[in-house]
Amino acid sequence: MSKFFEDKRVRLLKGNSLKLMATLPDESVDVIMTDPPFFLSNGGISVHAGKQVKVDKGEWDKINDGTPEEFYTTFIKHARRILKPNGTIWIFGTMHNIFLVGYLLQKNDWKILNNVTWQKSNPAPNLSGRMFTHSTENIIWARKNAKKGKHFYNYELMKEYNNGKQMKDVWTSSTVKKSEKKFGKHPTQKPLWIMERLIEASTQVGDVILDPFVGSGTTAVAGIKLDRFVIGMDLSDEYLEIARARILDVESDIKLF
Repeated sequence: MSKFFEDKRVRLLKGNSLKLMATLPDESVDVIMTDPPFFLSNGGISVHAGKQVKVDKGEWDKINDGTPEEFYTTFIKHARRILKPNGTIWIFGTMHNIFLVGYLLQKNDWKILNNVTWQKSNPAPNLSGRMFTHSTENIIWARKNAKKGKHFYNYELMKEYNNGKQMKDVWTSSTVKKSEKKFGKHPTQKPLWIMERLIEASTQVGDVILDPFVGSGTTAVAGIKLDRFVIGMDLSDEYLEIARARILDVESDIKLF
């Protein structure tokens, strides 16, 4: 295990996430929330900043050994061991991987609680003109135990945020704000408000959150703001440096009040 950064609220670990997860104690984490590799870096094309670019997010988004199904299965098994008895997991995905992830969760006796759809108001255009524009990501929320367990859901707070009405499972917003990229960016970075909502909906103050693919640290930043503990893992020095800079920045802001 290689400790990259640690303070009172956050621990960042550098290395292969599946191997790092294997080192964590049984039932030591309240909630896992993460955006695992989609394995889309296959030489295709996409749009970035109005320009055509190759779909090559980096080595972390390529699979060299085994198959995506084997990768996700190993990840899910580690997650099950690490989570506390009533623990839950949030997994981001798109049409390219979310159906496989959902199938594997159910195959391994998890209870799918919700499939939240994040609708992007400013998606990249579809270049082929042969299908609808991809404008959504899915976030599966699942409980460790399918047949028993009592997961935490902050129903009243979510209702309050939705003007006194039950919050639905479709959320709409633009992609990541420019201010959230001031220390650098990750190609699959998520808006801070989404991670804050997931944390407030499914954890309590003082809970331990694990993000095995922490990237540029959005989960950690949200956790600090909401007084949770966060363990983040990643293979990339570049993204861990961005995460560390963001963590120190938000901690500096909090100390001002």
